Amino acid sequence: MDEMHVRQRARAFVAEVDMSDIRTDLTPYVIAVNAKVREEELGDGESGYTITKPNGKHIITVNSLETEERQRFTICHEIAHIVLDLESSHEEVPSWSYAKRHPNEIACDTFAAELLMPYQQWLSAVPKEEPSLDLIHQMADLFGTSFPAAASRFASLSDLPCAFVTMERGAVRYAARSTALRQAGAWIPARSVIPAGSVAHRIRSSGDSATETGEVSQDVWFDNWEKGLPLYEISRHYARTDTTTSLLWFDSDDLPEVEVNRFGARIDDDGGLAELTGQLPWPGRSKRR
Repeated sequence: MDEMHVRQRARAFVAEVDMSDIRTDLTPYVIAVNAKVREEELGDGESGYTITKPNGKHIITVNSLETEERQRFTICHEIAHIVLDLESSHEEVPSWSYAKRHPNEIACDTFAAELLMPYQQWLSAVPKEEPSLDLIHQMADLFGTSFPAAASRFASLSDLPCAFVTMERGAVRYAARSTALRQAGAWIPARSVIPAGSVAHRIRSSGDSATETGEVSQDVWFDNWEKGLPLYEISRHYARTDTTTSLLWFDSDDLPEVEVNRFGARIDDDGGLAELTGQLPWPGRSKRR
């Protein structure tokens, strides 16, 4: 089940629900899947689970010790398991970690984001401006989500060339990219080390929790990319869990003109013979472009 299919299933589910007060009350989602939510003190790193009774009623249990925004995400994540009919596979891996997480869990996270930040509501509410700490915090507060969830959503739906990168223990785990970046074949390989020269690398190296904004070159982050073009980076490092996130973006005018194949991979100039134009190259006066 690929990401696009999951998003389509989530948007179809949302379309059948009363969304008038969904930012503050998830009850319509819960009712739609014949479920009930209860709170209970669970172990550290355990956000929640679902039990289905013989009569078909689902009982979603969330960790009462976690923040409200985390509980909201857990409810939507568990609803995703019900709607997509995917078995849970937590395997003692913390919910915030992408390392070794089962595809079912990642798919349900994607579904949950669509429920918490519905596509149409997000587009109508997000300011048409470049990202900033204040803007992402504003959207997180509006939709009752965490900063990373709002930043990832911004990157995915932005008109700008934009990406949100999640890193753990010094390695890239996941990168959400805007349509403009996907179409350009911009690629940040999973499991690659945090690139030297990035803001993320600098603040993680300090060993302290920190948030910084800076300007770097696009080729610091994107493989096989034109050198020297500017990119802005808002990065946060959480020392306790050794996780780092970066929101990356640049102006559309600074997007290199590239060609991609039918798989979305960038096609690089191999230095072969130039295409014939029918014009002779002499008498020798030429303009360098």
